[in-house]
Amino acid sequence: MTLVQLSHPARARSFLADGERARFHDAALWQIRARRDQRAAELPEWEALRELAARIKAHTLAQLPEYLERFEENARRHGAHVHFARDAAEHNRIVFELLRARGVTRVVKSKSMLTEECGLNPFLEQQGLEVVDTDLGELIVQLRREPPSHIVLPAIHLRTADVAETFTRTLGAPPLEDAQSLTEFARSHLRAKFLAAQAGITGVNFAIAETGGIVVCTNEGNADLGMALPDLHIACMGLEKLLPRAADLGVFSRLLARSATGQAITAYTAHVHGPRPGGELHIVIVDNGRSALRGEARHRASLRCIRCGACMNTCPVFRRSGGHSYGTHVPGPIGSILAPLRDPDAHQSLPHACTLCGSCTAVCPVKINLHEQLLELRERHLEGPGLALSRRWGERALAQLLGWLLKSPGRTARLGAVFRWLGRRLPGLTRWGSLGRWTATRELPPLPEHSFHAQYARRRAERARAPSDPGARRQ
Repeated sequence: MTLVQLSHPARARSFLADGERARFHDAALWQIRARRDQRAAELPEWEALRELAARIKAHTLAQLPEYLERFEENARRHGAHVHFARDAAEHNRIVFELLRARGVTRVVKSKSMLTEECGLNPFLEQQGLEVVDTDLGELIVQLRREPPSHIVLPAIHLRTADVAETFTRTLGAPPLEDAQSLTEFARSHLRAKFLAAQAGITGVNFAIAETGGIVVCTNEGNADLGMALPDLHIACMGLEKLLPRAADLGVFSRLLARSATGQAITAYTAHVHGPRPGGELHIVIVDNGRSALRGEARHRASLRCIRCGACMNTCPVFRRSGGHSYGTHVPGPIGSILAPLRDPDAHQSLPHACTLCGSCTAVCPVKINLHEQLLELRERHLEGPGLALSRRWGERALAQLLGWLLKSPGRTARLGAVFRWLGRRLPGLTRWGSLGRWTATRELPPLPEHSFHAQYARRRAERARAPSDPGARRQ
């Protein structure tokens, strides 16, 4: 029997131990969420765009085999080579064989969550290749030998001083104290890597079945250099990245940047239809469990995800616990769905890392019902084997007791009266047991002497006894 693993809580406690870092992380992500709201408010049609994007994605997933065939046919017509990989191991083998056959030893790579999912970097490094991440945030965490902590902002957990120390220790940079100087140093370092690269690897934000083209969005232009300078371009994409028509792209380009970073549009949006003159373009389409997820009716909607990170920027748990605490390449609310579905034993604690506030669902640009899916995974976990022996048995018993109490208004009222009476006389009551773990970082408001219903009834009675004159009643 498998017991509940508390990997996320343990890692979260480690992140929270540095209070200054935790406060900085929380504030930085909430600022991005606020910018997202500002940009969304500028478009009266924002909710209509979200609804349309959700419908387009749902339609594409329903007809996915047909659209994959159409994309492959049109991509080949433009001179691209299309490969299909069943899993991460096959994806890595295909990429390595393409590089080895051409004698490539130096690779530049732009940000790609799929290659993080497949573990491409360490695999290629084990084969003796130099792989340089060219997104600034990805470069920083690569130099630190850390995974990204956020799918859009890989180094959001680090402060300027951390980056300066990393550049000095790993690249021999002089002491630098401001973000501008650090960015200029990184540009100088990366420019030499771009010029020496023999191949460029990118992710794919969108692939258009109608045209056979791919779209890569960045804010630094690094993907454009990686695609344009070397002769060989390898684009790695999950099969869910497909859109049916070029006309559909306008819906998603308006949603993506606003949801991700609060920009009206990404700084660089590259449309690729075939290789550049004299070059090669290889597109590797990866399944790695996506077809199985497509068959899960209750969780198929999670394949709509466009990797904008909006759910992470708004999630109160993610903002306060950091991305590394999730122990998976895609953290946050969407990762807390994808990881347990792929490996329940390793990630069964993640659906519980959620307040069920619904904020993630409210901001998702493709309207994934994230909090509802997380609740369903909790229910699935509660019905799983070994729970009675796990460390959550007490919480389950408490939940069942509360469920019995709350089904009856009379029992609920009596429970509230007892709790209010005890709370006023035993101030430390909320520090006991499971409540103690919850209130360790939260403050409950002062408990009133009377319940809402009692106060409402009293006020209604007072109004009934008051004079009928409207002026007197207002007084």
